[in-house]
Amino acid sequence: MSETGAGRRSAVVFGARNLGRAVIEALVGEGWAVTGVARSQETLDGVRAAGALALKADVTDPVSVYGALEQAAAAHGPVQLVLNATSAYGGTRSGPFGGGVIAEADLEGFDSWAAAPARAAFSFLSAGGRFAMQQGGAVTVVQVTGGSARRATAGRGLWSAGAFGVRAITNAVALELRPHGIQVALLIVDAGIQPLDGPARAGIPAEALADPRRIADAVLFLANQDARAATHELQLTPLAENWTP
Repeated sequence: MSETGAGRRSAVVFGARNLGRAVIEALVGEGWAVTGVARSQETLDGVRAAGALALKADVTDPVSVYGALEQAAAAHGPVQLVLNATSAYGGTRSGPFGGGVIAEADLEGFDSWAAAPARAAFSFLSAGGRFAMQQGGAVTVVQVTGGSARRATAGRGLWSAGAFGVRAITNAVALELRPHGIQVALLIVDAGIQPLDGPARAGIPAEALADPRRIADAVLFLANQDARAATHELQLTPLAENWTP
């Protein structure tokens, strides 16, 4: 939205691997001053290689999220875009992918697949919203989730519950922050995401996977909106992806 004092808009990307890195590269290419936030050194090295400021922080900790935003603002000026592209599942997830059949699932699976993603979204949106209100001015806050936020799937009910929780929290924050001139958008990627580097996922045709660079274009679309035309939920689905609503 608005320009920084140095003439560059400032963005902060949480989860700077694969999709997050694609977004960082797109923003840097458009002249943004970008901060990439991650936990692993390998990912932080990739952030620096992409031309962005690298910060270590934990999206599941509101204090850590707020601190990273303060550091980014100190380095680049007022923040106009904040994105959460992390996949913050918990536990070991040693059982079936997505948590398995509900009648056979346990509380550890619930905590890992259903509670952890919603907790991470709460941490990001709570701290991010507080920061945006205290900073003042127009800010776009984007939370990424998957197509399970739109429908449940047998055998993956806990995974769907986590995504539904992310969607509910994001929608509520969007309503709460609108009066402050802050746009909050849920970006639903209704497909697996193709790796930014290396081969596609085994057994899945590349055309059925979402291209992270095209998703980055959608983030730029959201960032370039204003108060007269703000999107609060955007779903991206490859044409080759088949699903039952």
